[in-house]
Amino acid sequence: MTEPTASSAPETEMTASVARRVAARIALTGGVAILVVGVVIAAAADSIPLWAQLLPFAASVLVLGFPHGAVDHLVLPRARSRPITPRDLAFVGSLYLVVGGLYAIVWWRAPAAAFAAFIALTLVHWGQGDVYALVALAGADHLRTRAVRALTAFVRGGIPMLVPLIAFPAEYAFVAQALVGLFDPAAATALEPAFTLEARFAVGAFLATAILGSLAFGLHRADDRGPWLLDAGETLGLVAYFAVVPPILAIGLYFPFWHSLRHILRAMLLDGQTSGRLARRCFAGAFSRFARDAAPLTAGALVLFAVLALAIPTTPATPADLLGLYLVGIAVLTLPHVVVVTLLDRRIGLWTPRSRS
Repeated sequence: MTEPTASSAPETEMTASVARRVAARIALTGGVAILVVGVVIAAAADSIPLWAQLLPFAASVLVLGFPHGAVDHLVLPRARSRPITPRDLAFVGSLYLVVGGLYAIVWWRAPAAAFAAFIALTLVHWGQGDVYALVALAGADHLRTRAVRALTAFVRGGIPMLVPLIAFPAEYAFVAQALVGLFDPAAATALEPAFTLEARFAVGAFLATAILGSLAFGLHRADDRGPWLLDAGETLGLVAYFAVVPPILAIGLYFPFWHSLRHILRAMLLDGQTSGRLARRCFAGAFSRFARDAAPLTAGALVLFAVLALAIPTTPATPADLLGLYLVGIAVLTLPHVVVVTLLDRRIGLWTPRSRS
């Protein structure tokens, strides 16, 4: 399952195939790197100060994190192999204004509910991103049905969202307070039941069952064991990573270097020139072209964050406040971004696979 590339000089399927293989290697390398770096840091340091854990978030403003969604106005027309028109720009602009704006209102009116929705939304989005990478980049033939892909998406999105809740409840509650407290410091009490031992045990049991079921179904259906071994290795590696690395640092590394990198590679494969550079292993040229495409809306996102900082009831004054501001801004941008990614998925039939007996 692949997406078409748009190019003034049509590429051969061989070139596109090489580009996909190169993208798969980059995604795997970035993923393994953050798992190793995170675990080594956690093992070497008795405690990691908050300011140090926030450094990856700060870097992600310009490196991979913010920019990964800043080409949403380009990817849909490129996926359809047609020129980018003012109508395309207006559609994405309206999507962000209306959908993102409505979600922003929810943060003001019901911040605890908005936080819970953010966790669920991120779980879905990060899961769908990993399913795309497994199917389109790794050629995972064990993910043949919609149900198995949905289960895998839940597992892949659930690990970064739920394992930290199980392993680090105090830190998870701290992050919840950092976001919700910007709007109503007392509202975070509504989330306290999620941090109880009973709730965490139930979440852990459900997630463990889903992981085992996902891998077992995959093993049973796999013709080529290579992609299944990749899926299993990444899944178990992520469980270990989020179980031992403090969650703020863990997410700070995962967001740009796992999730965002994979989406950027997907966007690169939709652009004929960038895809060709990947195939030739001209990495500087490929990433610089992407950076140029993403620069205008990355700057726009920075303006949004400045507006949020001025508009929220609590003036951000501490590192925790800045973390909360960052994540609220990301939340507002994520919802319309998920709509765009879902349209991309629909374009290639990611959730309507043709099952083979």
